[in-house]
Amino acid sequence: MVSDRGQSKNVCVIGAGPSGLVAARELRKEGHTAVVLEQNHDVGGQWLYEPHVDIEDPLGRNKFLSVHSSIYDSLRIASPREIMGYTDFPFLLKKGRDMRRFPGHNELWLYLKDFGEWFGLKEMIRFNTRVEYVGMLDYGEFGKDLKWVVKSKEKNAEKVVEEVFDAVVVATGHYSQPRLPCIKGMDAWKRKQMHSHIYRVPEPFRDEVVVIVGNSQSGQDISMEIVEVAKEVYLSARSLDITEGLSKVISKHQNLHLHPQMESLHEDGRVQFEDGSWVIADTIIYCTGYSYTFPFLDTKGIVVVDDNRVGPLFEHTFPPSLAPSLSFVGIPRKLIGFPFFESQAKWIAQVLSGKRSLPSWDDMMQSIKEFYHSRELAGIPKRNTHDLADFEYCDKYADYTGSPHLEEWRKQLCISALVNSFANLETYRDSYDDDELLQEALQSPHFTQLGDDALAL
Repeated sequence: MVSDRGQSKNVCVIGAGPSGLVAARELRKEGHTAVVLEQNHDVGGQWLYEPHVDIEDPLGRNKFLSVHSSIYDSLRIASPREIMGYTDFPFLLKKGRDMRRFPGHNELWLYLKDFGEWFGLKEMIRFNTRVEYVGMLDYGEFGKDLKWVVKSKEKNAEKVVEEVFDAVVVATGHYSQPRLPCIKGMDAWKRKQMHSHIYRVPEPFRDEVVVIVGNSQSGQDISMEIVEVAKEVYLSARSLDITEGLSKVISKHQNLHLHPQMESLHEDGRVQFEDGSWVIADTIIYCTGYSYTFPFLDTKGIVVVDDNRVGPLFEHTFPPSLAPSLSFVGIPRKLIGFPFFESQAKWIAQVLSGKRSLPSWDDMMQSIKEFYHSRELAGIPKRNTHDLADFEYCDKYADYTGSPHLEEWRKQLCISALVNSFANLETYRDSYDDDELLQEALQSPHFTQLGDDALAL
């Protein structure tokens, strides 16, 4: 069997964002000793807003980024707060704070701080500590007492600290490393190009002609914000088949135009689109998503990132050849994140303690192969391997630890918000018709479990 039995492990968790915090909590609950290494000065990961982006390469081409968070100043969460909380720590309204159902990013950061304080996690975290290297110590026989060397460095310190751990949990997030398209003339284009990773406020684009590449959530949000100050905004999309909500926004603004994908860039400032049309632009903002990257991790080629597929990973969590001593929390996307990360953390903690065991190496590899094949048959590109959008999968995953499935109200509130956003892009965060579901949620054990004590935080 791959799992060891009945031991408390010494575990290093990399990152103190939503994944790392809940991993630390679950590891400690299961009797392990965990230390969390966090490169920033506080918890929150992606949700720790960083307004100062001048130090970052505009296209994020450095191996180690100076800025982790990709959050812009006006960002509000895209899902109702009721569905977002960890299973035993609801995302409650707090007097004197942002009490909207779709609050701004700072409120979610405060929720994560509250979570850390409620469960006493801060003492487990070393802040301002960047992990520079993680590698195997004397990699030998498969699955046998594998240990990990972790080299880290405190901010402004010269000395690199080297430690050995029984296990490493990677929880570094996936919304930091810009993913860029390959466009003819991109390197020669002399005007301003940047990735949305360092977009914060619209003011620098006043009176400019701006091309925004990509119409995902950030592309739409940034377009709606910049159109109020820019001279013209051209939204370049892979498909011109857009939602009703985006269509309403475009028809409302004379200076917002939809175009197909860019074909080429020219030194005179021209941006040429695939349909032959072109504009002279001042700035191009790439809202083209993010790449999974683990610049510190050396697995001797066992775990690789290939066209944004991290693999091989059994259930997006364990690399079979290195399990259970190496694991990942927070790789999957397009699901209700925090409860899923909690399920991952529970499973990892229980496998490490011996309470649960993993299938054989052969069975794990076969499962991965079948999953990849099913994605190919469904016509899903490799780069979207970890985009799950599947409540059934979340429920199946919860079964690994005997955890409860997602509540029906949580699923339905999620779907209701998505449908509303497709139809009413500008207003869905403030205008909704889901009161019955909301009341069901607020009266559920999830919201009543902490009693009045939680409000004292």
